[in-house]
Amino acid sequence: MTNSPPVTLDDVRDAAAQIKGVAHRTPVLRSRTLDALVGAEVFLKCENFQRVGAFKFRGAYNTASRLAPEQAVKGIAAYSSGNHAQAVALAARELGTTAVILMPQDTPRSKMDATAGYGAEIVTYDRYNGDRVAIGEALAADRGLALIPPYEHPHVIAGQGTAALELIEEVGHLDALVVPVGGGGLIAGSATAAKALDTGIHVIGVEPEAGDDTKRSLEAGRRVSIPVPRTIADGQAAGIPGELTFSINQRLVDEIALVTDDQIREAMRMAFERLKIVIEPSGATALAALLSGRIHRIPARVGVIISGGNIDARRFAELCGT
Repeated sequence: MTNSPPVTLDDVRDAAAQIKGVAHRTPVLRSRTLDALVGAEVFLKCENFQRVGAFKFRGAYNTASRLAPEQAVKGIAAYSSGNHAQAVALAARELGTTAVILMPQDTPRSKMDATAGYGAEIVTYDRYNGDRVAIGEALAADRGLALIPPYEHPHVIAGQGTAALELIEEVGHLDALVVPVGGGGLIAGSATAAKALDTGIHVIGVEPEAGDDTKRSLEAGRRVSIPVPRTIADGQAAGIPGELTFSINQRLVDEIALVTDDQIREAMRMAFERLKIVIEPSGATALAALLSGRIHRIPARVGVIISGGNIDARRFAELCGT
C-alpha cells in the first residue's frame, strides 16, 4: 500500500479551471539586461500583476469557492501578514460573503488598508508574542466561520501551484524554477506542478537569511522552529514550515538559497530601474538570489516567480533610496 501525495498535478489543473476567468493569467517578463547579468535565460512570472497584487489570490479563491453554500454564507476567517489577508477578503467579496482577518499589529499600513478596502473586518495581534494559528482557530470557532489558512490546505497549495503551471505552459521546458518560501505553500504547489511536468527540473526555494526555517528543517529532516524573523520580507517571516507544506517540499524541493535584506533591496531597485516593475521585499527574494550569486551553477533556462508587489510608495522609497 502506497501513500498518495496530498496534492497532485491533477489537483493543480483542477484549481486552474476553478480560478479561470476570476484570477489573472499573469504575464511572463523577459529582459536581455537581466539575462546578461545572470548568465542565463530568465523568465519572470509576474504575480505582482495578480489580483490583490500577489499570488495568494489563486489559493484563496480556489479554496473559498469550494465551500458548501451553508458554510460560505456564514463567512470566512483567515490569519495573514497581508497578502493572504487581501486575497481572502477579495475572494469573500467575489463570492458574496464576508471575511474576518487576523493580522499582525505591525502589518504594513498599505496591506491593512487594502484588506479593509475589500470589505473585511480586521482583528490585530502581536506577532512576536501571540500564536496566530491558535488565535485564528479560536476566532473562527467562536464565530462559526470557515478558516482558510495561508498555506496549510490542499486547495490553497493547488491554487498556488497554478502560477508555475501557467509559466511552464507558456515558456516550455525550464532547467530550474526559483520560488520564494514563507510558509511553503507557493513552492509546494509550484514544485508539485513543475516536477510532474518535467522530472528533471531543479526546484530552488529562497528565504531571507533571518527566516531560514525551511532550510534548517530540510537539512534536519524534520520541522525546525526559529524565533519569529525580523526581516524586510514580512511575507516570509515564518517561524516554522507548515506540516503539510513541509511534507511536500521535503520530497520535491532540491535546495534552499538565502538572501540578505540588502540583497533584497538591490533586487527591488534593479527591478524598478531596469525592468520597470515594482515588487515588494518578499516578492524580490527569488530575483535577489539570482542577482547576488546565492544560486550556484545557474542552468540555461530559469523560471522565477515574482510573488507580489504590495508595497506603498513611502516604504518603497525608504527601502530603495540611496
